[in-house]
Amino acid sequence: MGIGGQTGEGVVFLRQSNGRWTGPAFMGISGASIGFQIGVQSVGLVLVITNEQGLRAFTGGNSFKLGADVAIAAGPVGRDTSAATDGRAKASIYSYSMSKGLFAGISIDGLVINQNRDANKAYWGRDISAANALKKPATDKRVTPLIKALNNLVKKAPK
Repeated sequence: MGIGGQTGEGVVFLRQSNGRWTGPAFMGISGASIGFQIGVQSVGLVLVITNEQGLRAFTGGNSFKLGADVAIAAGPVGRDTSAATDGRAKASIYSYSMSKGLFAGISIDGLVINQNRDANKAYWGRDISAANALKKPATDKRVTPLIKALNNLVKKAPK
């Protein structure tokens, strides 16, 4: 029997219907698990918000729980096979993850995402909520390389 913990940081950009990007808004991720488990792993995680309900979860308050407050499912190409969806099997957020390391076990876990107000303040130079950060154009030279990479991925995505 083991107890596990996880923590991380992330960034959110919003792609407008005209193809322009807004943001960034910075987020923190934390979670815990309990069960029969052993090992260590590093996980890369991408969350794709698919609808207004998912977006409201990011911008509506300080934190939310994936799977409890908002429906999440493993993306169609992702390695993570766990999923939680709403009654119509339409997730608000799809997760894609890749992991390195060795881990084995069965566990019950939860993951909470919250706004990283300190990182938002450091980037924007003042206190700003995720909702307000995602209304600002992503044109700062600090994020230009990432926006170019995101646009290249969008071009390659199946229509």
